[in-house]
Amino acid sequence: MARYTGPVCRLCRTEQKKLFLKGDRCKSDKCPLNKKRGAPGKDPKARIGKRSEYALQLREKQKLKRTYCMLEKQFHLTFDDAHRMPGITGENLIKLLECRFDNVVYRMHFATSRNQARQLVSHGHFLVNGKKVNIPSYRIKPGDVIEVKEASKKVVSILDALKEVNKSGNYPWINLDIDAQKGTFVAYPERAEVTDLADIKEQLVVELYSK
Repeated sequence: MARYTGPVCRLCRTEQKKLFLKGDRCKSDKCPLNKKRGAPGKDPKARIGKRSEYALQLREKQKLKRTYCMLEKQFHLTFDDAHRMPGITGENLIKLLECRFDNVVYRMHFATSRNQARQLVSHGHFLVNGKKVNIPSYRIKPGDVIEVKEASKKVVSILDALKEVNKSGNYPWINLDIDAQKGTFVAYPERAEVTDLADIKEQLVVELYSK
């Protein structure tokens, strides 16, 4: 599956928002945004000005897509699924993004970033309801149990990531057993519960794709 392989800090600088694509580095003084570095490219100040309606919609879409480490085709297909579901399309989109396997692994603190979670899932370190699943885009359903495979319970990156649970806390739609390295996806999260996306205006994404 295709994926972005360029410098991820450049993406955060483009959006002028921390997308937390590099785990602990994003929380340290090494983060370019902490150093107040501007957007990448030649003379970025020349591009600063009043943005058009389309530009605002595009930026919201890019922020959301890049936060979940997705490319355009996969993100658009997810939007199409959200649009076909009953309810509010923007909230449906957030729910579908949150139930991606790689994102759930990240939310359960088995990885420090979604990129790392994607790699761990691809390498087959996790079980879903007792069966190995190595597809990052696999959709987790309420009631599904995700656990670290027995042979992977001493993987250093997973153990290091679990140390962050006490710092960042757990999420209300997830039950986590740290000692057993196992968690349950209890329910689809409500939009208000996804607090790290509070500044994302998903309705602008809906308007962009509805044109």
